[in-house]
Amino acid sequence: MNDTTMNVRPHGFRRVSLQRRNVSLVLALALAGSAGSMAAYGANDTPAWVPGRILVQPRPGLPEAALEKILKAHGGKSIERIEAIGVHVVQLPPNVSEKAVAALLSKNKHLKFAELDMLLEPAGSVNDPYFSKAWHLPKIQAPTAWDASTGAGVTVAILDSGVDASHPDLAGKLVSGWNFYDGNSNTTDVNGHGTKVAGTVAAATNNATGVAAVAGAAKIMPVRVSSSSGSGSLSAIASGLTWAADRGARVANLSFYGVSTSSTIVSAAQYMKNKGGLVTVSAGNYGTETTFASTDTMIIVSATDSNDAKTSWSSYGNYVDLAAPGAGIWTTANGGGYGSVSGTSFSSPVTAGVVALMMAVNPTLGASQVQQLLQSTAKDLGAAGWDKYYGYGLVNAAAAVQAAKGSAPSDSTAPSVSVSSPTSGSTVKGLVAINVSAADNVGISRVDLLVNGSKLASDTTAPYGFSWDSTTVADGNATLTAYAYDAVGNYASSSAAVKVANAASASTDTVVPTATISSPTNGANIGSKVTVSASASDNVGVASLSLYIDGQLKSTVNGSSLSYLWNTRKESGGTHTVQVVAKDTAGNAATRSISVTK
Repeated sequence: MNDTTMNVRPHGFRRVSLQRRNVSLVLALALAGSAGSMAAYGANDTPAWVPGRILVQPRPGLPEAALEKILKAHGGKSIERIEAIGVHVVQLPPNVSEKAVAALLSKNKHLKFAELDMLLEPAGSVNDPYFSKAWHLPKIQAPTAWDASTGAGVTVAILDSGVDASHPDLAGKLVSGWNFYDGNSNTTDVNGHGTKVAGTVAAATNNATGVAAVAGAAKIMPVRVSSSSGSGSLSAIASGLTWAADRGARVANLSFYGVSTSSTIVSAAQYMKNKGGLVTVSAGNYGTETTFASTDTMIIVSATDSNDAKTSWSSYGNYVDLAAPGAGIWTTANGGGYGSVSGTSFSSPVTAGVVALMMAVNPTLGASQVQQLLQSTAKDLGAAGWDKYYGYGLVNAAAAVQAAKGSAPSDSTAPSVSVSSPTSGSTVKGLVAINVSAADNVGISRVDLLVNGSKLASDTTAPYGFSWDSTTVADGNATLTAYAYDAVGNYASSSAAVKVANAASASTDTVVPTATISSPTNGANIGSKVTVSASASDNVGVASLSLYIDGQLKSTVNGSSLSYLWNTRKESGGTHTVQVVAKDTAGNAATRSISVTK
């Protein structure tokens, strides 16, 4: 979230003060200049996460039993699954390093990613000058756009702290939502930020009450993902985003900073895009250049002032797609009030409102086409063309709506696709990692993998990959076929013929792997923290590498290298045995042991 909070009218005067917590990936809320209140993802603090939890996405096709085995090696257990994107919320035992386990699992070839379940928090707020009228609406030519579209028929999901459903400018505009923080249907605004964001997008317009908004006829779907302080987890946000996409939301606003760095959120945003929706996101309020990678799964927005200049506090970098007004935005306040707010928390929903206008005027357009038209019609600011301060430029509602109105779905180009590994003619066995390359002139919607004509699984996010248990088919020839689809249904396919040799490899491979412990060395004296590094090699391939300390299993990885941070503070003094066991795909095993002294 990002806001510099408002002076509200006397009948509802309230100064919002958001306290800093001990977590740091931030809702884009702080205005530059509010020293001491800025949480610091992108500043100097260490990001924080939900204790004992990580997020894991297995490759499509990986059997549940295989995933369970991978997690169990680290003491982990899946406690929840975000069905739409196949991400598992994994609980780890106490006193286990979430960072270490996530790092180890990230190297597993049968997992697409493993990451910490980061917490997002508000960064603080300060007063901003009171504005008596919405300067930002004529600045983006919204009144001209309203001649063609006011957003009717489009639902915008507000993933935030809830929405005040009784506010006179919001009452009657809300559709059913959900509270992913408490797990119930109560979407009352517990912080105030969500009501400000909702009013920026779609407060009732031309009703002789309060304020006007960019898309006054659009509906609002309140999705609460945060606590009363504003902090929320990646897992809650991803669950809320996929939930909203499944229930008809065409636009979703995430006034959070740094969400584009999360593989889980990128997957959820792509899921919504595949369903024809778009996600708008705040660029952040640190006033510094940020090195986040760009992504086309969401629209990331910096903030401008009334002079079309990037505000001093708006973050910028290669990840920025567009700019929109974000200083002194007149909007709704929790409890029925009104006031002006500043921050990229509001440049983002301004953009969400423009997207809603475009989708309303031409519902047949695909998400990628809407995104392209939004960018191509933006008012170029700064250096000619795209730049890191304004992206493609300032959103122009009138030009974007006119372009959308006059456009027709025009994508008739099929994607390109190929099975990149295993290659045709390869011999495979056991659990096989299959990689697929796919590209499209607009965008890939999904990739399906078929084995001998039967569908194994689908993957919706690049890089596209699958895990196939080859023991489910008879030894001999097998055909792997990948189908790539775009959003309008154009498709292409590519196949690779492989030879399955499970029985043959199990009976003929009798060569034992070799195992090596490179750190610590045998006989070493160790300190309070030791990095145990081990590796293995085999004539066919290493299936797993397990680490035991004094006979207790500490870690298992599927692969030939292992790194484990051993905290020895609670270990007794004296000699300790460090042992690794390497196994190949045929079950042959090798052991290597060393002794160290504390």
